[in-house]
Amino acid sequence: MDSDEDKAPAVQSIARAAAVLRALESTGADGRALTEIARITGFGKATTHRLLQALSEVGFVYQDLATRQYRLGAVLRLLGRRAYEQDIASISKPSLLRLAAASGDTVYLSVPEGGTSVCVDRELGAFPIRTLSLDVGQRRPLGVGSGSLAILAFMPPDEIATIIARNEQWLAAFPAFAPEALHKLVRQTQSQGFSYIDGLIIPGINAIGAPVFDAARRPVAALSITAIAERVRGDRTLQLVNLLHEEVRQISTQLAAGDPSPSTTRALSG
Repeated sequence: MDSDEDKAPAVQSIARAAAVLRALESTGADGRALTEIARITGFGKATTHRLLQALSEVGFVYQDLATRQYRLGAVLRLLGRRAYEQDIASISKPSLLRLAAASGDTVYLSVPEGGTSVCVDRELGAFPIRTLSLDVGQRRPLGVGSGSLAILAFMPPDEIATIIARNEQWLAAFPAFAPEALHKLVRQTQSQGFSYIDGLIIPGINAIGAPVFDAARRPVAALSITAIAERVRGDRTLQLVNLLHEEVRQISTQLAAGDPSPSTTRALSG
């Protein structure tokens, strides 16, 4: 059994590695030099170099060979992104449960990742005919599907155009979401304040979605409800929209209060 004395060096090494990562967190595109990192952390240059080498080996840090500056690595950014998604999923879970219970239908949570949307959670309602149009972990081009469309529609206009253009080939797999049609759906969603998919992916299956915003009013997730077409029509659609809007408002308020997204992950949402 490990003694406290055995654990102390490991804890100290982790603390030092964390200090180096914090020194790199606020760097711009130019990164930081070894001497600057040593100054910020208060470690000697030799110790700082050893820590940077260890962090580089696991992908948490990398060195630009041209400038010799150090930056945060892709593996760390990916971990940060996953932690952010898990945080949003944790905050959103009560809303998914309430919506599934109130509607009886299937409720999804989606988040943007580059030009894609990813389903990160799903709750099933009690209605016997279930509409499992998305699996947790499944990806689609941004704009394809009610949650995905709700996210895309409330991004800045230049980003919307860029994402649709970049996804043009992928969108060919979804004929109802060809670029021109998707631009029209985006405008409709913006006008309504929610997305509405009328059998465009699976005939006979309708869905609605609403975006979740962060403190900067950027869409960082979406809740959506999917059901057989008869259950997402007319007055019931408006009732479901009201339920959705109340839940996304609560989630957005919590995100704005806590602002859980670390700066190291924000670049990945673009």
